Amino acid sequence: MDEETKDQSSTPARVGATTDLPHDRITVRRFREAFPRARWSDRLNAWFVPGRTAEKRISRWLAEMEAEADRFADEKGRDAFAFDPIESRYLEATPATLQIQTPYSRTVVNEIREIPHARWDADHRLWTVPYRSFDELRKRWPTIEAAAERNEPEARRARREAIKGTQEDEASRARMRERRRKRYPVPADDAPPFERAVGTHVGVVFLIGTDGELADPATVSTFYFPAADGEEFVWASWRSGSLEELVTTWPARMPPIERELKRGWWMPTLEELRIARRDAKSRRRARERKDKKDAPGEKPADSA
Repeated sequence: MDEETKDQSSTPARVGATTDLPHDRITVRRFREAFPRARWSDRLNAWFVPGRTAEKRISRWLAEMEAEADRFADEKGRDAFAFDPIESRYLEATPATLQIQTPYSRTVVNEIREIPHARWDADHRLWTVPYRSFDELRKRWPTIEAAAERNEPEARRARREAIKGTQEDEASRARMRERRRKRYPVPADDAPPFERAVGTHVGVVFLIGTDGELADPATVSTFYFPAADGEEFVWASWRSGSLEELVTTWPARMPPIERELKRGWWMPTLEELRIARRDAKSRRRARERKDKKDAPGEKPADSA
């Protein structure tokens, strides 16, 4: 028995790779056709393909299967669109994708980002959605179209004219003025860490510092969050974080508790960081487009 154990332990491991497949007959049949030497391993609970290049060949085959599935899903979505299309000035159907171009709206952006495989085309300033995601697009389209119409220049101008001179107009202007000051109230005795990403009621920001100026409780409650009775707040300056800073920020495991919400700051969650990262990426792209636009063109070489 010792000799037998010794012989088994000295047997070299077979060279190859394993993979786990969906347990449907068609996929297994096609896998066996592509890898006739593949064998099922009860010990590994997976398919084993011998050979030094097995892992690369399996990866290539899986990629081809995924691409084929995507093509099938695109054809299915294209047929669904042809049978019952979305008629809208904001959507154009091209042979490859559905293209969406609307006035800027946070609601539109948030809705489209929830659609699988949607992509922002920075060069053409529009969103592209593959036909395989048509069902999800159709489900979200009423909200997208309504938000786009609300943000048309004429509609926004009409809303401004309608509230001009009213309390609502003054309140809106006051919020904008306050936002431009880039200040945030923090507890005098429980200030957050400076130059680190923190979650606040105005989003994820990097607080720079404070000169100790007391914040008026009425201003805090009007523009930021309800100021607790007896709580003393001071103003702290803030800045937006760069994409690199936000990507390297470790998210909190749990959302903020009530005590943290009342004091006005907390460690940001993953969802909050995702929003801040998307905004930082948009700012970077805008800067790059501006720099590209402002860059002087190359002068043609002098003729000989």
